[in-house]
Amino acid sequence: MNKLSWIEFDECIYSITKKCRNKRFQGVYGFPRGGLCIAVALSHSLGLPMLDEPRNDSLIVDDIYDTGCTLDTIKHLKDSETYVWVSKMEPSWWNAFKYINTKEWIVFPWEDSNAANKDKDLYYKSRYSKYLPH
Repeated sequence: MNKLSWIEFDECIYSITKKCRNKRFQGVYGFPRGGLCIAVALSHSLGLPMLDEPRNDSLIVDDIYDTGCTLDTIKHLKDSETYVWVSKMEPSWWNAFKYINTKEWIVFPWEDSNAANKDKDLYYKSRYSKYLPH
């Protein structure tokens, strides 16, 4: 498991803020759960309101791009930009602070590292249960 730190979080927020500082967005949307921490920090650093749903002309963030299931739901939005802290696939239409070419489980600083294995099992069950034999 790869446990990320709050210092790395701050570096991610600084990097995204720097890239988005002069852009005009309606606000910031963060996918629950992991994207919310990033969205709150960016809302403060960019002076943008938090949005309750992703929309055109917005900054959309999440903690990780793993399977693509989450971000694919907003791919159609116009004049929006999407950022993730960690991408397990090489970014194409989205932006990533960090790209890792590994299947290693990531533990973010706001997560309970003691529950990481349980979270991992629940995640993979939710994403891949349709492929498992019944």
